[in-house]
Amino acid sequence: MQHARGKARDVVARAGVPAGGAVLAADTEVVLDGRALGKPASPDGARSMLSSLSGRTHQVMTGVVLVTEQGQREALESADVRFRPIDDSLMDWYVSRGEWQGRAGGYAIQGAGAALVDEVRGDPSTIIGLPMARVAEMLAAEDLFPA
Repeated sequence: MQHARGKARDVVARAGVPAGGAVLAADTEVVLDGRALGKPASPDGARSMLSSLSGRTHQVMTGVVLVTEQGQREALESADVRFRPIDDSLMDWYVSRGEWQGRAGGYAIQGAGAALVDEVRGDPSTIIGLPMARVAEMLAAEDLFPA
């Protein structure tokens, strides 16, 4: 939530809140054993991160902040993802694609990273980085989206 709040604050400080509109910010973290993994900085970092997720279930948490002229709304959504066991061949293929760059947990489920996933419990849009049903609810509560 802290990162999503910071993103929203940065936009509001630079551009303000548009009249009759909103600023929407989100941030996603991959959490394994209670620890946020962040984004890998190198191919070796991606390999290490993905190896730690191999054959295991982890949580993907996305914090959303909506700022309007009336105030601020926040939501934190979570989904569980179980990776299949990642052998050397699959690891080499995925890391060589470069998709891990700038991605929480070193993967993108909406891309080639789907090949790493065995099961998803929860809203896939939370894993992608913007939980659409929750965002729609937040916008509707501000009369910015049909209820």
